[in-house]
Amino acid sequence: MSAVNKYLLAAAWMLAATVPAYSAETVLRAIRVQAHDASGLLDPGAAFWKNAGPVNVQMLPQMVAKPANSSPATKSLKVRAVHNGHWLAVLVEWKDPTRNDRVGTDNFGDQLAVQMPVQYSKDAIPGPMMGHPGARVDIWQWRAAFQRDLEQGEHQALGVYPHAIHQLRDLYPNAVVDLYPDEVLRATDARPYMGALGVDNPISHPRRTPVLDQMAEGFGTLTVEPDQDADGKGVWRDGMWRVVVAHALSSAEPESDINLHPGGESVIAFAVWDGGSREVGSRKAWSGWVPLKLAR
Repeated sequence: MSAVNKYLLAAAWMLAATVPAYSAETVLRAIRVQAHDASGLLDPGAAFWKNAGPVNVQMLPQMVAKPANSSPATKSLKVRAVHNGHWLAVLVEWKDPTRNDRVGTDNFGDQLAVQMPVQYSKDAIPGPMMGHPGARVDIWQWRAAFQRDLEQGEHQALGVYPHAIHQLRDLYPNAVVDLYPDEVLRATDARPYMGALGVDNPISHPRRTPVLDQMAEGFGTLTVEPDQDADGKGVWRDGMWRVVVAHALSSAEPESDINLHPGGESVIAFAVWDGGSREVGSRKAWSGWVPLKLAR
């Protein structure tokens, strides 16, 4: 490990030590509900959320990694949790005066990340800022831009040139497009001109869910998991985001996914980006660990 990485890790742990400890009354309790599959848990307006006690989570400025964010837009979250014996779902609510779900070269989208340890132990909890070497965390990141694409069916229109041109003109009305490289070149020759899709960046893949399932062991290690076991749905109304993020309690990938069961416990943490406040990447609000317990 380089001297710089050691310094950042030490700084992260020093900052983590200042995070307020949550009392026993602050435990996030996931009640058990009747839902046949994950889709039954994804409605932010479902009646069962009223029976799940909310926990208020204080958000903190990200001051360890550059560029830092000394005054994040989001100060607190209201969080509830449920499970159906197979999936855990978390409803997160926060104030946001603008809905930012279009991403361009100078436009950023609203985002939410939910983080849990892959292997939970009371005596060896990972660092709250994306874990640390040897202590992996599972991170489920919901993006408003993904949500918009799914709602408008844009993922089904990938490769349709008039549609692509329409999207480009929406974002950049003064841009001019004569043709696309793959209209005149072989696929292998056109690949260098295809940007993120050309290098197989998973962010550019067609999506079936607005949530990206990822893992990390500290800063700079965030990796998209090969098997996506997360789902979600967000609704913005009257200056408020209400976002549900759900994940399977266990999977066939125990080295990268959580392993929980009814009656079990763990810890959970959150991060939020306000696109309207130009928050992206390390410019975010984050929280410390909150105790989580699942009802039997």
